[in-house]
Amino acid sequence: MSLTPAAEAKVTEKKLVYTVTIPIRWGDMDAMGHVNNTVYFRFMEQARIEWMSMMGCLPDQNGNGPVIVNAHCTFKKPLKYPDQVEVCTYIGEAGRSSFETIQEMRSVSNNYAVYAEGGAKVVWVDAKTERSAPLPDEIRQKLAELKAITRKKK
Repeated sequence: MSLTPAAEAKVTEKKLVYTVTIPIRWGDMDAMGHVNNTVYFRFMEQARIEWMSMMGCLPDQNGNGPVIVNAHCTFKKPLKYPDQVEVCTYIGEAGRSSFETIQEMRSVSNNYAVYAEGGAKVVWVDAKTERSAPLPDEIRQKLAELKAITRKKK
């Protein structure tokens, strides 16, 4: 993955937290005959939102919630129709107000080979001030529990 050294250090101990298989649609392809680069970001978004919903990591009654401040993708091979893409979502270390998500996109029809890698930095934002705010305790606890499971398995 093409992360900055600081970001790379935060994700060295990544933990698989969610996997989803998404069908590639004919309309996902571009004039070159492969999945358009913007669609890869939609695949990652769909997986990230499904996982965050399961975690309860959604905006609260005051509108405070998660915002993506940076997203990236490294394209290794072109995905093509017909196929399905398996999106594996991992988490890295959590900070005061943020956490990293790391994602792999795999071709189901090609033995789950990795076709792209990417991710996003998720920051908890106070809706009134539009500035970062500490992660809610329940979300921080869930992230810590997921990371603790990783450490016990070593």
